[in-house]
Amino acid sequence: MTTPSTGPVEQAITARLTAALDPTHLEVINESALHRGHAGDDGSGESHFRVVVESAAFTGLNRVARQRLVNGALAELLRDHVHALAMKTLAPGEPR
Repeated sequence: MTTPSTGPVEQAITARLTAALDPTHLEVINESALHRGHAGDDGSGESHFRVVVESAAFTGLNRVARQRLVNGALAELLRDHVHALAMKTLAPGEPR
């Protein structure tokens, strides 16, 4: 899930989502380079992310409730480090 080339914010996102949601599938995609020079780009190279999370914790929950779980797990990072987070949240068996 994490490679040696990932930065500390990306690693923290992976660790927190893993701990909170025990995902069966997790992708953390750093899209910061796509937003270089735009609002929210702090120059760190770790300001904009996309996540794809598949977790049994999402079973029976609607999209908003699923996103609240992700936002809760990442609250401190979203407040202090991440400008934008796009997410796809899935229960096991739902098509990616």
